[in-house]
Amino acid sequence: MNVKELFVINCKNYDETSGTKIIKLVNTAKQISKKFGVKIAIAPPSHLLSQVAGQSLAIFAQHLDNSKIGSTTGFMVPELVKKSKVNGSLINHSEHRISSKNISQLVLKLRKLKMISIVCVKNVSEAEKYAKLNPTYIAIEPPELIGSGKAVSKEKPELITKAVKAVRKAKNNTKLLCGAGIVSGEDVAKAIELGSQGILVASGIVKAKNWKKIIEEFAKAML
Repeated sequence: MNVKELFVINCKNYDETSGTKIIKLVNTAKQISKKFGVKIAIAPPSHLLSQVAGQSLAIFAQHLDNSKIGSTTGFMVPELVKKSKVNGSLINHSEHRISSKNISQLVLKLRKLKMISIVCVKNVSEAEKYAKLNPTYIAIEPPELIGSGKAVSKEKPELITKAVKAVRKAKNNTKLLCGAGIVSGEDVAKAIELGSQGILVASGIVKAKNWKKIIEEFAKAML
């Protein structure tokens, strides 16, 4: 999958996308992606992956385990997820942190499987450290701003510019996504202006009353 700027919607385990409601979100995102030519990806709750995978829209897992095919009960195994037509995964989200060893091994495994890897980091030093692994994306998300409605692009703009430099320092193909507290098109436009090559957003989209309106607003701001 050839990607550059990317708009990722992480559904977490919000009730707003439970059951068949996830289908409505995916269909809305598909229409807007096609209309504006913006690459949009959805990370649904894990148990709903099979309901939405294999479509024209990119579908990501919220988490994968560094585990193997076979007698491994309860784990999200990358090779099997790939066979279910899932395109990639978040790794090390602030709400599901994992060890450096597992991050490294998962990035390598997803690269071999030709899947997209998004390594979530909480600060610039982590961005610099994990960019060296050459994941598809690094997503910078200060934990204190996640779900706060206060966008990092406004509250801590220097964090984005420093993270951009840290990722470029690795001299590979890794791109930077910006997350945490994004609730408006203005927040998105500012993040792109500061050097981010996409966004990772959750409650700003999922908890909005009008999905079509807010996804369109964000998509326009990325152009």
